Amino acid sequence: MSNPLSKTLLQTRGAEHQAEAPIIAVQASRGGQTFAALTMDGELHLIPREGLRQQETWRKLAVHEGAISLAQGCEPESFLSGGEDGRVVETRADGTMEERHKGRSWVDCLASTPTHWACACKKEVHLYKAGHEEAVKVLEHPSALSGLAFDAKGKQLAASHYNGASLWYVQSKEARVRALEWKGSHTGLCLHPGGEALVTSMQENELHGWRLSDGHNMRMSGYPRKIASMSFTRKGRWLATSGADAAVLWPFFGGGPMGKPPMELARLPGLFVTCVCAHPTDDILAIGFEDGTVLLAEVPATMEDNAPGADRILPLCNGQRSGGVARGAVNAIAFTPQGGAVIFGTEEGYIGVVDLSAHA
Repeated sequence: MSNPLSKTLLQTRGAEHQAEAPIIAVQASRGGQTFAALTMDGELHLIPREGLRQQETWRKLAVHEGAISLAQGCEPESFLSGGEDGRVVETRADGTMEERHKGRSWVDCLASTPTHWACACKKEVHLYKAGHEEAVKVLEHPSALSGLAFDAKGKQLAASHYNGASLWYVQSKEARVRALEWKGSHTGLCLHPGGEALVTSMQENELHGWRLSDGHNMRMSGYPRKIASMSFTRKGRWLATSGADAAVLWPFFGGGPMGKPPMELARLPGLFVTCVCAHPTDDILAIGFEDGTVLLAEVPATMEDNAPGADRILPLCNGQRSGGVARGAVNAIAFTPQGGAVIFGTEEGYIGVVDLSAHA
């Protein structure tokens, strides 16, 4: 890996486009052949991986009147989007669309597996089976929902809300819930890939977690800003977060994170990290900054391997385009499930896609 000031991968292996509104979410399809970027005003940009550097292959669709959420679809090359219009729309790679849910409330969160998907509207989660028109369950919560995620096996569905989080069993005939309580405003959630923990971001610039084996509470604090992005590394050894002037990684091994200091990765002086996304198959972290810079950083195996100045970093893109035009803060990053390509989006509407595979 090389110095962040060298030529970037976006220049040599990628392409970018500026949308007319801020990018609020990006996704890569389950099959890894299509990317999607959702704008605040409800436009969905579809990008095929094959020929991604040819702008004429990029497609723009008007899907919602104000958009909020985006997830992979259950099918290999499809996406689910939710909007202020109370609708969930499935969009396929060929641009065809189908309405999958229609309600009266904004669709604040979406989550999916190959067999199920769910949407959060105010205090309710509507759980659907893939291909079914009617929800199989409507799960009631004590307050408005802020985060939604299935576990790695698709057996449990987690939702964050005021005063804690709820874990639901997807296949149970009755609505069985496990309540995880902690007073305060929980603004998002992240599930450990091995099912060991559930972590939420808090309004008070900190994280709260529960060890799922026994419900033990965990607190991770000391952030100068609110945490807007969290991502567990591929085996769950580290939880990477935004909220500081470097990516903050908490150890979930050796008895951590309680009683263990976090590791900091890829500090850029004077710039705060706004988004993180762990690579699905390698110990690599994509890190987005408030000026639009995106870096790929190798995650050390242990704290001792993270000596000062030893960061192994590859620049995906610098914060400014040619001519000094700023890309804006990075709002979203997603790898393909196979790890061969990555997409990011910014608050100034820039969408960048880079093919990381050897044949690119």
